[in-house]
Parts: sequence; structure tokens; C-alpha cells
Amino acid sequence: MTRSAGSTATRREFMAASGAALLAAQLPARAATRSAAHDRERLLAPFADELLAEYPENATALGIDHGARGALKSRLSDRSAEGQAAIASRVAARLERIGSIDLSALSPVERIDIDVLRTAHEFATEGMRFPYGDVALLNLNWSWRNAPYVVAQNTGAFLEIPGLLTEQHAVANRDDAESYLERLASYARQLDGETERLRSAAALGVIAPDFLLDKTLAQLRIAQGGDVSAWPLVASLVERTRGMGGTYGEHAARIAKDAVAPALARQLAELEAHRRRATADAGVWKLPHGDEYYAWCLVAGTTTRETPEEIHRRGEEELRALQARMDVILRDLGMTQGSVGERMTALGREPRYRYADTDADRARLMAYLHESVDRIRPRLPQAFAKLVPGRLEIKRMPPEVEPGAPGAYGGPGTIDGKVPGKFWINLHDMNVWRSYSLPTLVFHESIPGHVWQGEYTFGLPLARSLLAFNAYSEGWALYAEQLADELGVYDGDPLGRLGYLQSIAFRACRLVVDTGLHARRWTRDQAIQWFASTNGSGLEEVTSEVDRYCAWPGQACGYKIGHSEINRLRAQARQTLAARFDLRGFNDAIVECGGVPMLTLGRVVDTFTGFP
Repeated sequence: MTRSAGSTATRREFMAASGAALLAAQLPARAATRSAAHDRERLLAPFADELLAEYPENATALGIDHGARGALKSRLSDRSAEGQAAIASRVAARLERIGSIDLSALSPVERIDIDVLRTAHEFATEGMRFPYGDVALLNLNWSWRNAPYVVAQNTGAFLEIPGLLTEQHAVANRDDAESYLERLASYARQLDGETERLRSAAALGVIAPDFLLDKTLAQLRIAQGGDVSAWPLVASLVERTRGMGGTYGEHAARIAKDAVAPALARQLAELEAHRRRATADAGVWKLPHGDEYYAWCLVAGTTTRETPEEIHRRGEEELRALQARMDVILRDLGMTQGSVGERMTALGREPRYRYADTDADRARLMAYLHESVDRIRPRLPQAFAKLVPGRLEIKRMPPEVEPGAPGAYGGPGTIDGKVPGKFWINLHDMNVWRSYSLPTLVFHESIPGHVWQGEYTFGLPLARSLLAFNAYSEGWALYAEQLADELGVYDGDPLGRLGYLQSIAFRACRLVVDTGLHARRWTRDQAIQWFASTNGSGLEEVTSEVDRYCAWPGQACGYKIGHSEINRLRAQARQTLAARFDLRGFNDAIVECGGVPMLTLGRVVDTFTGFP
């Protein structure tokens, strides 16, 4: 599923014409006239309204589900086959409208806005042509997790909607409570819509691997277990409507009992039927048009056109360079025998760096995360001229989500600042964590990583705030880890720097493992063993990681590719500008331009550095 030659030529011509002007508008060293903010907003407003109508959860995530957009607060997206087909039709029509816009009448910044909008819709349209899976590119809340399986251990309404309602859906008055109840009823319909699509996918032979289904079934049983009145979905509304009058809690319990629980049971039964037919084949090569599907997943995950073989080799090369740096530190620590992976494995076994499976050690770990944030905050003015508040809350994931979830994730709060950004940590298995690896995780997920970067997008037109690109956001988060090192966080702390380098090497390993699974037909066990032995990571951690790559093919490749591209662009800008290069100006330019594809960011900066 590739774009036509004519379309590719059009993009190349467009970027050649607008690239230099955009960077001139973004980089302080290249001052240029910018279009008034209200003109940009007016141009993009219709597209923002349509995206919100299709994915109303995003209005809640951004805190804009009130006033003229108040009706969105009672709605959820349509996850049925008919609903998804309708979205695909509207996306295709919108792409035609975007393509008809006269770029010559726009300012340079407006041109890049349109290019970003167009690229997102092009990628989404390509993915929606496959008769299976879930294309999430245009859905801000879950834009990174394009998935071949509608429901898996880390994909599906049963995981995503409870958190939306309990953590993001504000309940300040009776109208908010009524909207919550409407969404709770819609949640049951979403589950049934997904179950219908699971059934259709199975008819095509699209069934998740047995090991993913085992995890998913276990999580679904947790989600539907226990007293319905004690479910977080119900208890949250009970707690937040105290003193309002009415019987909101009782109503929520009835919906949960009469609609949600039966829908969960139906989805569980369908997945049990899948499990009886499932195999251990891990990669998407087994699916109809599997090679083409994986090629699209890589495009969506990396926003480049690199092939699986190119990405695999890149991972091997970058891993060698990173481990050469790790080797120096390990030797200074007196660890000289064995490969870097073997020495990191030995280091990870030392009790002093580990956490026990106790409430006391969970509290100790959480305190250490907060201490790491406190260490980085005062250093940020050295890296950025324009600072955002970096509002942040660190929380443990809900227990029903943890078994299939990644180790951590983070993102910004609401545009109005009333809801802070979140850094979620998975404490299901404490054996995963090592103290020397935690600071760099903090910088990745929170500040100056995802939470920090996300707040800059709030200054963009709303349509741009609604679009995120995996390689940009994850590449930035890895670059944030690098900035922490460059700002001196690890001075005098070789173990912390070793943890940081292992984290970056971990992402290089992902390039090898993801392409190994989906293009080279590695088995799950082969991927796990290679990952653990090569990077020195624990088996528990890499098992969860490998399972994630099986459910979200291509997504894990965006991290290192995005990170390497940002560094390439920085080196290019430094060489071109020489004494005029300003690190704070470069960082501001990259983070303020908001989420863009690597194709766009790379061509823009390449063009910029060619000017005197």
C-alpha cells in the first residue's frame, strides 16, 4: 500500500518550496513574518471540529468539552464496523478537500500546517484500506497504537475507556454526571462494536497469537470480576457526585450490571473462541497481505519510508556504538568480563539496585521518581529559552491495566491547565525496576519529555494539537533523556549515566526485534532471548516488550529513528550556523513546531541549513 509517484512528487515539490521559509519562521536566527494566530486557527477550525466529532474523547483529554463543544462530553467514538467505515469515508473526503487548498495563498507556517494535516490523513487512508485492524493515527488519545487486532492486551475499549472516565472526565455538576452516564452506556456499545469486528477478523484468519490472547483474557476477567457496584467506573461517579443529590451512583451500577458486564462477557466469549484457533506465530507476516501491512505500520510508526531491512541494520549499527560507550563506564566500575549485555545482566541482579514486591518499596520508588523531577526542573532554563509550566502528576496504573501495559507512559494534561500532565508507572512486577534506570525514565515520560513537549502543542491551532506523530513525540522523549545527561544530571553518577545509555540502547534493540518479528519471522522466544542477552534487560521486562511489538507492529521503531533524526538535524544546524548556533534556540524550534512527520521535519531543516 504505497503512495503514487505523483503524490510523492507533489510532496517533494511542496517541501522544497516551503521548507526554508518554515524554519525561518521557527528558528530565532531566521526571523520571518508569521501569519496571525487567528488566521491559522480559522483555516484549520473545520478540520478540528470534524476530528473531534469522530473522536470526542479527545475533547475531554484536552479539557475543551464544554461551551460550544459541550455535547462532545456525553459521546464516545463509534467502534463498530459501520462506524469505522463511516470514519474512513470521511477521512478520504477530507483528504480531497485538503489537497484542493491553494497553498500559494497561504503563509509559510500555514503551509506546514496543511502539510501536517495532509500527511496524517494520507497515512490514515493507507491503513484504512486493510480489511482488519484498528487505525488510530487521527485519534490523539491513542494515536501511537495502530493495531492489527481490534482487542489485545494493550488495545481495546475495556482498557482505554475506564481510564478516560475515571481520570479525565470531569464531574463538577449534574450535567457532567449525566454525560458520564451516557458515556457509560456508550462504552457497552463500543465493546459490542469491537466484538463484532473481532468476529469479522476471525473469518479472515486474523487472530492474535495465543500468548497475547492469554494475557488479554486474563485482563478481561479482571475487568468483569467482582461486585459491579465496586467497579472503579461506578465508585468514581459515586464519590464525585456526593452532595449533588440524585441517584447517579445507582444509575451507573445498573448500566454496569445490565449493559457493560454482559458486553464484556460477550467479548470474553469471542476471544475465547479465538484462543481455540490461535497459534504461536508472533509476526504480522501471517496475516492477509501481511508484508504490505507491516510496511504501512513502519510508515505510520516512523513517518519515514525506510524498509524493514534498513531499519534492522540501523538498529544493529546504533547498538554497537552505544554499547561501546557503556563498555567504558562498566570497565571504570571494575566490570571487565563478558559482553556488555552479560555485564548489565550481572549489574541488574545486585540486590542494592532492586525493589522488593512490597508496599514500602513501591512508596520508595515513587519518592525517587519525584526526586528526579526535582533535579531536572531548575536546569531547564539552560536548554530552553521559552519555558512551559510542566504541570505533572505521577501515578500508578490501575491494577487491571498493568498486566498488559508498558512499564510507563506519560502525556500532557488539559489546555487550560486544570488537569496536570500524567506520568503513569506500572508497579505490577517490581522485579522489572532498577534504581539506576529510573531517572532517565522520568525525563522521558514527564519533563522535559512527553508532558513538557505536549504543553507546547497547546499554543498551536487546535487541529494541530489534535494530531500527534509517534516518531516525533517518542524521538523527542529520547532526546529529552539525552538533554538531561547534557545538563549534568549524571555528573558524578556513572550508574545513572549507564542507566541512561542502556535506555537508549534498549530503543536500538527495538529496531532489531520489531523487524525481526514481523519481517524476518522470528519467534517470540527468539526475540525475547536475543533482547535480554544483548541489552542485559530482565526477562520479565523484555517479554512484556516483545508482546507489545506483536500487538503494535512498527510503533517501537519510532523512538530511535525519531531520536537519531533530531540529532542529525542538530548536528547539521550546528555545522551550518557555527558560532551563531544556539542550543536553546534549536530546542525551542523543534519543540514549538509541534508534532510533525520526520519526512517534514527533516526536509525543512535540510533546506534551512543550505542557506547562508
